[in-house]
Amino acid sequence: MSTDLLHTLPAINASLNGLATVLLTTGFLLIKADRVKNQNAHRAVMVSAFTVSVVFLTCYLLHKWLKAQSGVAVNTSFAGEGIWRWIYYPMLISHVLLAMVIVPLILITLWHAIKGRYEKHQKWAKWTFPLWYYVSVTGVLVYFFLYQWFPAA
Repeated sequence: MSTDLLHTLPAINASLNGLATVLLTTGFLLIKADRVKNQNAHRAVMVSAFTVSVVFLTCYLLHKWLKAQSGVAVNTSFAGEGIWRWIYYPMLISHVLLAMVIVPLILITLWHAIKGRYEKHQKWAKWTFPLWYYVSVTGVLVYFFLYQWFPAA
């Protein structure tokens, strides 16, 4: 069973990242439409985006753990060549670095919202949103580069 899960988790993770992107987009559009005065829709969407991201992180770590347990290399090799390497690796590096940065930013931004400190929440969200969005989108792209467009033989 863990072998099936090992092969299924990358697609699940990409789907979770894609869903987080859709939820983040919806939350952003709610802000721009000024529906945040009601706040319930924005809050529900953003809490959902946070929850989906937590589930993603759990599944991502599970995938790494299953790979380590099965004796397979923990990191998946990129099989693309030429210009694709020049596109993939800078994207991957920026994705990984920002993925580490975004976790505390999300927690701080969420904390200000929970505490009702909406001015601080907005200031933090101006940095958190684009970085979180970038990490979610590039997470999907990493999946496509590794498993769909240039799968290792």
